[in-house]
Amino acid sequence: EVQLQASGGGLVRAGGSLRLSCAASGFTFDDYAIAWFRGAPGKGREAVSCISRTDGSTYYADSVKGQFTISNDNAKNTVLLQMNSLKPEDTAVYYCAARFARSCPVNAYGMDWWGKGTLVTVSS
Repeated sequence: EVQLQASGGGLVRAGGSLRLSCAASGFTFDDYAIAWFRGAPGKGREAVSCISRTDGSTYYADSVKGQFTISNDNAKNTVLLQMNSLKPEDTAVYYCAARFARSCPVNAYGMDWWGKGTLVTVSS
């Protein structure tokens, strides 16, 4: 069974850090673009960051440049999102998603697989 599992969310004070993890089972991330999106449940999702194993491209939304870092953990078939200097406006459910054979950035409407999301809450 193909699954994406996002984890690492939680409650943190403004200025703190969290590291999100997106792990795949049932397939490998080889030749996929893996992206993080965020949004409120049932609402639109904003693309936050992306990393492509197809061509090595990466993407960061302007709102998180210099604050978030996306990386691969090839040994664990996992993509990590390091989030530093968190702000209350970063509060959202964070979803990871995968699309085969794509460069970054990617659009939420074209993703092949989605994880269930992990909640990040940043208190002021």
